[in-house]
Amino acid sequence: METVKKVTLVEALRVILDQKEEGVFFSVEFIKRTTGELRKMVCRGGVKKYVNGKGMAYDPASKGLVGIWDSTVADPAKAYRMISAEGVKAVVAGGVRYEVIPA
Repeated sequence: METVKKVTLVEALRVILDQKEEGVFFSVEFIKRTTGELRKMVCRGGVKKYVNGKGMAYDPASKGLVGIWDSTVADPAKAYRMISAEGVKAVVAGGVRYEVIPA
């Protein structure tokens, strides 16, 4: 049974960034910018196995995005995804569910 904590969006983003930095698995629920649908993803940060060394053509943070690796994608080389920071609804990490309080 996981513990549930109500948090602000800023606190939820801090949890995501902490998990990403540690390179551990976590799950996140967010609203996709393109379709407006709720997306649930099991992901991990710090994965570098399939990067080509060129870097990104833009800064994700300046666009309100967080880059992660989606563990549910069949081809791991194509599993890099972006989470819309403003659309985060919940994060599950370390046995705790962090639910974002609506603004």
